[in-house]
Amino acid sequence: MNIYDLLIKGIELLKQKRIQDSAIQARVLLCYILKIDSVNLIINYNLEVQKIDEDQFISYIYKLIDGKPLQYLTNKQEFMKLEFYVDENVLIPQPDTEILVESIIKYSEKIKSKMEVLDLCTGSGAIAVSIAKYVDGSNITASDISNKAIQIAKLNAEKNLVHKKIDFIESDMFNKVNNKKFDIIVSNPPYIKTKVIKTLSPQVKEEPIIALDGGRDGLEFYKIIAKKGIAYLNEKGKLFLEIGFDQKEEVVKILEETQYYDNIESIKDFAGNDRVIICSKKEWVYVFFNRYKRRVK
Repeated sequence: MNIYDLLIKGIELLKQKRIQDSAIQARVLLCYILKIDSVNLIINYNLEVQKIDEDQFISYIYKLIDGKPLQYLTNKQEFMKLEFYVDENVLIPQPDTEILVESIIKYSEKIKSKMEVLDLCTGSGAIAVSIAKYVDGSNITASDISNKAIQIAKLNAEKNLVHKKIDFIESDMFNKVNNKKFDIIVSNPPYIKTKVIKTLSPQVKEEPIIALDGGRDGLEFYKIIAKKGIAYLNEKGKLFLEIGFDQKEEVVKILEETQYYDNIESIKDFAGNDRVIICSKKEWVYVFFNRYKRRVK
């Protein structure tokens, strides 16, 4: 079977099961298996495909039908114009999260000074690596409770040549961050309600539950960050948090109730949904914690 006929077969199989973007997914998958780019795929439509490659392509098509994300088959995802390795141990970086990173880049351009950044729940390292790549003078600490995620994040830092700018910590939130202070704490934490997870698409269910489950109300990690994060922020330090499309009011309320933060603002995603919450550490809080050397319990 030649390349063209095999591609059409894959597209038709996906269409029969109403898989979205059937043509795009089939094309990306075939390029991956044949180790060629999309241009050479078209140029060589008439070339015969080896039986081993044909069988692998069709088997992967059926994995897509069963709900396996394309990125877990190719082990690739682009984010912030960088390439990341991903597998079943980490969430697949999404375009909406680029808004979170871009917000930090804009802030760094405004203050024009070196920054110490803590990336909580780093997963694939997409946020930490992107900040290290695009923000000059940034030093990043990236933490995750999953050792497998940390290993993948380290790999991505090496792939993108920023491994010397990032310290990786296997930690349950702030537990092993010790006494370090940061100018920015950024996080895209788990924020899906536990009971909602079973209603998610098959593709999302393939992603690690630990990186999705935000507890009964989906707000568990925001509460931890709001309460404990204050002790790890420098004067004028900021929180940058990604949120679910319907969580703005609840997250803002959590931040306000601590009385530790002000200048709370929201940034919308490409669909017009509130996606990023930014806030600043109040000045009196900085003075209080430094004078009495007190930690939030």
